[in-house]
Amino acid sequence: MTECATETIAPRDLPRPLEARDRAYLIDLTNADTIETLWAMHCARMAEYGFDRLLYGFTRFRTPTSLGDPADFLMLTNHDATYTDTFVGKRLYHHAPMVRWALEHEGVCSWRVLSDMRQSGILTAAEQRVIDFNLSHGVEAGYSISFRSVSSRAKGAIALTAAGGTSQDEVDRLWEEHGDDIVLMNNLVHLKILTLPYVPANQSLTRRQREALEWVGDGKTMADIAQIMGLTQATIEKHLRLAREALNVDTTAQAVLKAAFQNQMFKVDL
Repeated sequence: MTECATETIAPRDLPRPLEARDRAYLIDLTNADTIETLWAMHCARMAEYGFDRLLYGFTRFRTPTSLGDPADFLMLTNHDATYTDTFVGKRLYHHAPMVRWALEHEGVCSWRVLSDMRQSGILTAAEQRVIDFNLSHGVEAGYSISFRSVSSRAKGAIALTAAGGTSQDEVDRLWEEHGDDIVLMNNLVHLKILTLPYVPANQSLTRRQREALEWVGDGKTMADIAQIMGLTQATIEKHLRLAREALNVDTTAQAVLKAAFQNQMFKVDL
C-alpha cells in the first residue's frame, strides 16, 4: 500500500481560523431543519450588515418564456405586506430590471446599474414604474445575487435591500469590505434551502399519499404497493389520485418528480 506523503506545516502557514461567532453561525445555519428557522437566522444576520429587507425567489419550472406557475415558486421575504402585495401579488416583478438581470446572469450586481439605466434612457415604461414603486417603499440601495444552477429549468436569486436612508455609495463601500462574506452566507443559505421541505399552499401530501408516491418512485407496481402498505389497489389508486390533485399535475410520474423537488419524498419526520 502506498502511503500518502505528509508535509509539516509551520504554524504561520496554517489558515486563519474562523471567528468563534462566525463558526457558530455557520454550524447553526447548516443544521437548520426548517426553512422558517433558516430564513429567520439569515434575515437577522443580513440586518447586521445593514440589509434589513430581503427577497429570495427560486423556481424549478422555468421555460424560455416563463418562470412557471407562481403557485410553484419558493419565495421568502421579510418585506412588509404593503410592498409584497403589489410587487409579488400583482406580479410587478415581471418588469423589474434586477429580476431580469438575475435571470440573465450569475453572480453579484450593485443596484448602481439602475441609475446608469435611468441616465442612459434604456428603461421601458413598465420598468420605470417598478423603480418608482420601489422608491416609494424605500427600496433604493442594495445588491442582487443570482445563484448558479446546473439546470436550465431552475433559477434562484436574492435581493438585499439596504436600510432606509443608506446611499448606494455607502452600500458599495460596505460591499468592498464584506462582500465576499455576504456572498458566502447567501450561497450557503441558498444551497441549504434546496435540501429542506417546502410545500406551497394546498400542495401538502398526507403520510399515505407520500408513502404511495415513494413506492412508485422505487419502481413498485400497484399490486406491490398494495401488499407493502396492506391496502387494496383501489385505495392505493385513490391515494395517488389525491396526490396528483394536491400537486396540481396530470400524471403520477409528474407527482413523483414534483414531490421530490419539494423535498416531500422520503423526508424524515422530526
